[in-house]
Amino acid sequence: MISTHVLDTALGAPARALVVRLELLEPSGTWRTLARQLTDDDGRMHAVADPALLQGRTCRLCFEVGAYLAAGGRPVFFPHVEVAFVVGGEPRYHVPLLLSPFGYSTYRGS
Repeated sequence: MISTHVLDTALGAPARALVVRLELLEPSGTWRTLARQLTDDDGRMHAVADPALLQGRTCRLCFEVGAYLAAGGRPVFFPHVEVAFVVGGEPRYHVPLLLSPFGYSTYRGS
């Protein structure tokens, strides 16, 4: 399972209704969208792909943070955040995003 959780650290709350895409890097060098979802009320996007089908491939999560921040009347410095990662043999990949208007961080969660 590939999932994410977006926390708006400036508000101290989950980032609700933020668009997230899961994309796969094709051998041609182009990215193909595998899933597109809005985060739920807890800021989560659940089970968008089976890692077993993507083993050894490069994927990325694309977070449309500009639209999310603008909708809240906040400044937009980063219009989007892209987090690329290689899928190995584990059954679960959780990639959280900690977000504020002028910064972000990410890590491999559990």
